[in-house]
Amino acid sequence: MKLYNTKEGRKEEFSPLREGKVGMYVCGVTVYDYCHLGHARGAVVFDVVRRYLEYSGFSVTFVKNFTDIDDKIIARAAEEKIDPSALAERFIDEYRKDMEDLGVRPADLEPKATEHIDDIVSLVAALVENGSAYVVEGDVYFRVRGFAGYGSLSGRSPEDMVAGARVEVDERKADPLDFALWKASKEGEPWWESPWGKGRPGWHIECSAMSARHLGGQFDIHGGGKDLIFPHHENEIAQSEAFTGQTFVSYWMHNGFVNVNREKMSKSLGNFFTIRDILQKYDAEAVRLFLLSTHYRSPIDFSDQNLAEATRTLDRFYHLLGELEAARGGAPAEGGGEAAAAADSLGERFRAAMDDDFNTAEALGEIFKTSRAFSGALARGERPGEKTLDAFLSIVRETGGVLGILNSTPESWGERRARRDEKEKSLVDSSWIESRIADREEARTGKDWAAADAIRDELLAKGVTLEDTPGGTVWRLKSQ
Repeated sequence: MKLYNTKEGRKEEFSPLREGKVGMYVCGVTVYDYCHLGHARGAVVFDVVRRYLEYSGFSVTFVKNFTDIDDKIIARAAEEKIDPSALAERFIDEYRKDMEDLGVRPADLEPKATEHIDDIVSLVAALVENGSAYVVEGDVYFRVRGFAGYGSLSGRSPEDMVAGARVEVDERKADPLDFALWKASKEGEPWWESPWGKGRPGWHIECSAMSARHLGGQFDIHGGGKDLIFPHHENEIAQSEAFTGQTFVSYWMHNGFVNVNREKMSKSLGNFFTIRDILQKYDAEAVRLFLLSTHYRSPIDFSDQNLAEATRTLDRFYHLLGELEAARGGAPAEGGGEAAAAADSLGERFRAAMDDDFNTAEALGEIFKTSRAFSGALARGERPGEKTLDAFLSIVRETGGVLGILNSTPESWGERRARRDEKEKSLVDSSWIESRIADREEARTGKDWAAADAIRDELLAKGVTLEDTPGGTVWRLKSQ
């Protein structure tokens, strides 16, 4: 198994610190608002990484934190005139609902920053004591230039750096790059006691303290979005290694952004779509398929067309499963051909793709390539043998379990699709659509093909597609 290590800038053979065991920490969300599709991508990516490691025989301890004290939380709570802790708890609950709906398994441990204040204070105190940090009027700052390896993750040198997100400009600092480990409390803000007075933790120190508490001073995999490479993860490395004197993390993994019109989806840009809004329109399985259809390190472009295509892909897949189940009774005990060969090798091809830096796009390609082989066999009137069918269905369930998709029944998928179609239809003027379909049928009966085509084009321009079936004309919204 190889994975791409951001710190080294290359794929490396995966070798955990303890044989058969993996310690994995992923930066969670700052809980001040609903999560968007960009958050969903990171959650789904590392959910699959964890699932595949377990599938490969590793015992995984997966930790994903909540940042539940932060400037944004304080500001939002002040706007709503509620306690910051109440706001944070509300959005932790909402996050967990979103993850459940997406099929993302809870982490083994989901620590909150406010539950680890003692750990944070102890770590900051140790950094002050060994000279890696200094105190200014109740604030504590890390000496960036005192840490020789600073910039090794992001590939920047201190001379070229500009203080990044959440690093406050403060003339009291010894160096503009120094970042806050502890912040003296301001009026109306939450605070905790510390050797430097009442205050609260800085953002970066929280993750170092929580990961150390639950995984130790060294662990295998640290994950997060690419936007966290600098300054957050760079600062985590500096403060953690300045404390332990040891390598903090063996492998750094970062997922790419979800883009809208070639810009990163984010709350600050106002171009985001919440998970709950997306799931109102699309099935969670289609959302997962969309998110996994591109390699996790690459950007992925959000569009209704891409999610609609993911939905259609699942339509075809579950239709095939239904056909295979229907063919089972009359299938011979044994069967060969292209479909059998594809089923026999699917597990091996799936593992090869996933062992190559968790290449879910390639792994999905192998699954659907095998599906097409079965579809082709059915189209040619061939009935794959019982053993071949069983082998295919078994490996699909197995590989789909790793990806968190492809494990519905054709019936349950069809029911979900029907409910969603009806919901979408209820939002449009269905009576007008039905009347235009009736007009088209009348034109067809009179062999006025030009008029019939014009009505079809009129409906298509309104986002409505028609399918003529033996039972009559069926309409769907174009996005479905």
